[in-house]
Amino acid sequence: MTNSPFTPGIAPARLPEEALARNFTDLHAPLDGHEALVAADRCYFCHDAPCITACPTDIDIPLFIRQIATGTPEAAAETIFDQNILGGMCARVCPTETLCEEACVREAAEGKPVEIGRLQRFATDTVMAKGVHPFERAPATGKTVAVVGAGPAGLACAHRLAMHGHSVTIFDARPKPGGLNEYGIASYKSVDNFAQAEVDWLLKIGGIEIKYGTALNGDVTMAALQADFDAVFLGMGLGGVNALRAEGETRDGVTDAVEFIADLRQADDLSTLPVGRNVVVIGGGMTAIDAAVQSKLLGAENVTVLYRRGRDAMPASAYEQDLAASKGVRFIFNAMPLEVLGNGAATALRCEYTKVEGRSVQGTGETFDIPADQVLKAIGQTLDGAPDGLKLDGGKIAVTGAGRTSLSGVWAGGDCASGGEDLTVTAVAEGRDAAEDIHMQISKA
Repeated sequence: MTNSPFTPGIAPARLPEEALARNFTDLHAPLDGHEALVAADRCYFCHDAPCITACPTDIDIPLFIRQIATGTPEAAAETIFDQNILGGMCARVCPTETLCEEACVREAAEGKPVEIGRLQRFATDTVMAKGVHPFERAPATGKTVAVVGAGPAGLACAHRLAMHGHSVTIFDARPKPGGLNEYGIASYKSVDNFAQAEVDWLLKIGGIEIKYGTALNGDVTMAALQADFDAVFLGMGLGGVNALRAEGETRDGVTDAVEFIADLRQADDLSTLPVGRNVVVIGGGMTAIDAAVQSKLLGAENVTVLYRRGRDAMPASAYEQDLAASKGVRFIFNAMPLEVLGNGAATALRCEYTKVEGRSVQGTGETFDIPADQVLKAIGQTLDGAPDGLKLDGGKIAVTGAGRTSLSGVWAGGDCASGGEDLTVTAVAEGRDAAEDIHMQISKA
C-alpha cells in the first residue's frame, strides 16, 4: 500500500494476532462427505435445469450433483472441470446467489436453493486433494500460442489449448500467476494459498510455460508475439483505475481498493497491515464490499461504503451487502464524494447527496462530512495500454464471436474484453471458448 504505516490514523496491529487469524478463516466451511450427500439429496435433477442456463460455463449441474449423490465425487469433478477448469476457485468466489442458485427450482419453491457452490467445492476439492489431473494432453501439434495474462481467462484458454496438443507460453507482468484470483479476491474467500495450488494443479496438463515479470508493450510487443506464435490470446485484465475526480484525491490515506486487497492477499503477517480507524470505501461492486469487510476484519472502528445510487442499483449482490452489514459495515446510498479534507493526510470526506434522473446521477446541493483517515477507491478499473491497432468498445477490446479481435490471429477474453460480466466464471468461459476457436483456426493451417 502506498500509505506509510505512520500516516496519521492509519496503523497496523489494531487487533491481536489470534483475532486476525479468526477473522480471516474460511468464509464457508467445506462440506464433509455426509453433509455433501444430504445437500445433494435436495436436488430435483431437473431435465431442463434452469441452473445450467444460469451458469456462464454451462456446467451440467444436475449431473454432477447426481454423481455426488451416488458416491462418485471424482466423476462429479470431471463433469465440472470439463466445462470450467477453475471450478475449484469458482466454487469459492462465484456469486452463486445471483446465478445458478438464484435459478434453482428449490429457491423459487422454498426460498432455499440447493447449495450448488458448496457441492461444487466438495467435488473439485476431492480430486485436487489427490493431486489427480482428469485430462490428458493430446499429441503435440507443433503449433504455438501466446497468452497474455495468467488470470482466469488466460489460464482457462491455455489449459484448453494444451489439451489439444498445442504449446502455450503465458506472459504475465506479476511475479505470481492467478490474476484476480491471486491478487483481487477477499482473503476469507480463498484461504490456504488455494489460488497458487489450483494453478500448480492446472499446469499438470503439460505444454504450458509461464514467463513472469513480462508485460505487454514493455518487455514484449504485440508485433513480436504475432511474429513468433501461431495465435495470440489477450487476457491481461484491467490495469488502470478510474480517477475519483474529487478535490484532495492525492492526500495521504487515499488509495485504490484493488491495491489494498492485493497487499492484504500477499501479506505473510496480517498484523503488519496498516488500516485506518475511520475507513470510507467509495463504490458499489464486489471490490468495494471486499475492501470494506476486510478493513473491518483488520480492526477499523468505523467502515462506510459510499455509493452514488440506491441500494437496488448496487452491483454487489444482496448477499454480499448483507455479509458486509453483518460485519458492522455502514452503507450510505445516493451520495457521492466531493472533497477529501485534511492538511496533508485525509481526515474526512465531504460528500453530496444525489438524485437519479434517468441514467444520470446529479448532486442535490446538500452536503455532509464523514470522518475518514483512509479512503479506498473502488470505482472501477480501466484498460491500461491496449496494443495499437486493436479496435476498442467502451474502453475495452472489442470482440466478436468467441473472442476474435480486429487483428487477425488475435483473440481476447476476460475483463479486458467487451461483452460479459466481470466475473471469474465469465472469464473462464471466454478463455475456454476462445481456445476452441483458436484450435479450429490454427488446425486448418
